[in-house]
Amino acid sequence: MVNTPVYMDNHATTRVDPRVLEAMLPLFDTAFGNAGSTSHCFGWSAAEAVDAARHSIADQIGASEREIVFTSGATESNNLALRGVAERPARRGDHLIGVVTEHKAVLDPLHRLARRGGELTLLGVQDHRSSCPGRVDLDQLADAVRDDTALVSVMLANNEIGVLQPMSEIAAICKQRGALLHTDATQAVGRVAVDVEALQVDLMSFSGHKLYGPKGVGALYVRRRSPGVRLDSQIDGGGQQRGRRSGTLNVPGIVGLATALQLCNEEMTTESTRLCADRNHLYHGLCDALDEVALNGPPLEEPAWRLPGNLNCSFAGVDGEALMMSMRDLAVSSGSACTSTNPEPSHVLRALGVSDDLTRASLRFGLGRFNNRAEVNFAIQTVAETVDRLRRMRSLS
Repeated sequence: MVNTPVYMDNHATTRVDPRVLEAMLPLFDTAFGNAGSTSHCFGWSAAEAVDAARHSIADQIGASEREIVFTSGATESNNLALRGVAERPARRGDHLIGVVTEHKAVLDPLHRLARRGGELTLLGVQDHRSSCPGRVDLDQLADAVRDDTALVSVMLANNEIGVLQPMSEIAAICKQRGALLHTDATQAVGRVAVDVEALQVDLMSFSGHKLYGPKGVGALYVRRRSPGVRLDSQIDGGGQQRGRRSGTLNVPGIVGLATALQLCNEEMTTESTRLCADRNHLYHGLCDALDEVALNGPPLEEPAWRLPGNLNCSFAGVDGEALMMSMRDLAVSSGSACTSTNPEPSHVLRALGVSDDLTRASLRFGLGRFNNRAEVNFAIQTVAETVDRLRRMRSLS
């Protein structure tokens, strides 16, 4: 027996883990102080909670406490990283590098900077016929980095097709040429092992609501040594967080983020194994039930190339939006949640060379902590029946 509706859109957001909620609740009630209030015990308690959370988060990603800047989420973290480097008067140059498959929270700030006088290079990715669709071509990247390249931004894990980029190899190229490297790790942190020293990134964005934590809180890792990265602040005010991001700290959210990340890392091995198995079962079940099911993104048998719970498929002969809207008891996505109001086909699948028809016929499944095998079987049956019905309706029209 499956309780409906079934949620399989965990790349858009995740349910808050009850253990995270439990850790947050006292900070709304008994320990509600402002962490910036230094004259009484309510403020001291809040500051202690923030310090403990900062220490935990830094430890979980291989950073130091002073390298963590708290924000409202990954979009703000991305803007602080990109604009903070590019708008700094003492920057290395005006050339920026991104990737065509980035989230709009990276692409839009990059385009804004280009309109304001910067020079932008957007790299392509390997197409759908390659061994690892969606990966950056390292030779193309090496050719693109110049003496005036201030920053390279490459998403660690893609939100639509789940592809994982070879970040340490990308970092080696950037360091050789003296360019800073930023990664939007929103989909990766909490889902795969992430260590900033192993990856050798200079800036890294992530968010609470993608890893079973609360919405409205995120963080930016900012390297302090070899090299030390300095940013122009984007929010001015009280000078909190050493002036890098002013504003009253979201103490419950910060504690929730730290708790969520710790749980993810503690349970990652077991959870990843289960999610890979359920994801593969979903894909093979769909292929057994339907003809003309195309996998978008890296092969499933290469776990180092793709997020564990990610599946993106195209169903020839149907419209993905119509398919999604016909399945009221199954919550999935036809692309990024932040662009769901945009009628244009996915820019990620287009970058892979997938046809517009198949791009429009795609669905993204995001399996997560609270899904089970019975729900996966329900999804197989629901999608198969709906695709079959829509295809028959189309053949009659």
